[in-house]
Amino acid sequence: QVQLVESGGGLVQAGGSLRLSCAASGLAFSNYAMGWFRQAPGKGREFVGSITRSGSTTNYADSVKGRFTISRDNAQSTAFLQMNSLKPEDTAVYYCAARRSYGNILYGTVADYNYWGQGTQVTVSS
Repeated sequence: QVQLVESGGGLVQAGGSLRLSCAASGLAFSNYAMGWFRQAPGKGREFVGSITRSGSTTNYADSVKGRFTISRDNAQSTAFLQMNSLKPEDTAVYYCAARRSYGNILYGTVADYNYWGQGTQVTVSS
């Protein structure tokens, strides 16, 4: 049974940083591309960024580019989202997602991913 468990969310002041983790189990982690998404109250789930299965390539939504960094540790079956220079508009529930990948491919939509974590709340105060 595949499980993705996010952690590291919380309350932070604008300009601060948080590091989210996504611990995966029940899958061969290095065969899966990973993505991060977020959902603010009353809004749809929004792409934040993704990383290839090897970790060699990442891409980001324009709204977080230059502030957020995605990485992964395949030996520990964990993906990370480092968030710097946080803004109140970054407030949302953050989700990690996984999908089987047969190459170093990036995936950028909700429909691309098969497995999802339960989410972790990030709140940025002004």
